[in-house]
Amino acid sequence: MRPMKIGLVVALVMAALSPTGVWAAKAPAAPPLPPIAKADLEKGMAAAPGLVTAANLDCQVSGARKLGENTDPKTKLKTVFYELACSNNEGVMLAQTADQPPLVFTCLESSAPRPDGSPSTTQCRLPGNADPKAGLLPYVAKSGLPCTIDNVRALGHNTTASLFELVCHENPGGYIMQVSSPPRLDKPVIMNPCIGYSEQSNVHCMLTDRATQLSIVDKLVAAASHPCTAKDRAFIGASANTGNSYYEVACTDGKGYVLEQASSGALKRAIDCVDADTIAGGCKMTDTRQAKTDQNNLYSKLSKKAGYNCDVSGYAALPLTADTPAHSEVVEVTCANRPDGAIGIFPASSSDTATIYDCAHSELEGYRCSMSKPSAAYDKLTADLVTYGKKSCTVSNARTVGVTADKKGFTEVACSDGLQGYMIEYAVTPPLKMTSVIICSDAKGIAGGCTLPGNTGKKS
Repeated sequence: MRPMKIGLVVALVMAALSPTGVWAAKAPAAPPLPPIAKADLEKGMAAAPGLVTAANLDCQVSGARKLGENTDPKTKLKTVFYELACSNNEGVMLAQTADQPPLVFTCLESSAPRPDGSPSTTQCRLPGNADPKAGLLPYVAKSGLPCTIDNVRALGHNTTASLFELVCHENPGGYIMQVSSPPRLDKPVIMNPCIGYSEQSNVHCMLTDRATQLSIVDKLVAAASHPCTAKDRAFIGASANTGNSYYEVACTDGKGYVLEQASSGALKRAIDCVDADTIAGGCKMTDTRQAKTDQNNLYSKLSKKAGYNCDVSGYAALPLTADTPAHSEVVEVTCANRPDGAIGIFPASSSDTATIYDCAHSELEGYRCSMSKPSAAYDKLTADLVTYGKKSCTVSNARTVGVTADKKGFTEVACSDGLQGYMIEYAVTPPLKMTSVIICSDAKGIAGGCTLPGNTGKKS
């Protein structure tokens, strides 16, 4: 996870304030603050509409006040400071200099204690900002993650993003939440677990220690059906497409798993390390070499029992579908004794027979081979044509066209002699069965017709 460089510019604004002003107190403990003057509230409300527009805020103003102003002795430019409370969003502090766009800081930023621990002199004081973390609740809700905020810390912002560290009751390991700058609810919300940030990076979590951050792995292990006493745990990464997070756990019995956590925070699946090579480079804390050898031998035995003579040399687990028999696994295999591979649906019990789809036909069943070359399976399609009397075509190219709602599957093939090829129709109901062969010149009504090179504009 690439760290983001954040500029904590609140400190710069505070440094620019007049050293003789009310917010320049140097005492370790500030005296009680005086009540907000009615005139400052009126001036704040009068300026609020223009500030919301100038700063592009997502703010339904429920309160406002003017804090004060400061004139730069060098530039002679005057900066005026305001606080806004928003009924629909995090409260903000603004610094308006002449006709420049206002600088915006969330109340969590501006109210953070000084480095010496004394209270901030730019803390939000409006009643609507009494609980600054309340303004973050709409963003947490938008993220979809269950999070009752126990603690929160502002990390700062740059021109496009604002970052907050959250400790959630449901996940004490915590998250770093990224929203827009200034915060707007019509912009994306990203929640990344604290464990994904290095403790040495300029952006990292400080409200929880590393052990607490890793505790989410123990929670996911407990939800998995695989018994595992965790020995080592690590965060692997997160998917930008799905929002799912991945963790590796090594168990005291020598096994290991990759745990996929859904964006909701729940366990989605536990993947044995022997099947996890395609996820962020596979497991790093578990030696899977012997386990993979044993698994190769098992898949070889099951494949041969099903009539597919394959000395399995490699395999990859594929996602299960709604049609996958209960307690079965879907695996693509490659073979040491033949060039073509296959998709196997292996039952939980070795006494049951596996279902094997060769790579020439597997896509009609919803599974695409990727570990062997497509051309290695073309002889299966050539054999299909021979059974229908088309003996002159040796298949040199092929594509799966698709499957219709009434379970008719179509595969287009091209022939090595350069003459136009065919559209092969199958009945996609177990067992897969070829039902007709249509020359490409007559197949224009099938999904737009033939498109492979050599199959368009030619006659046989």
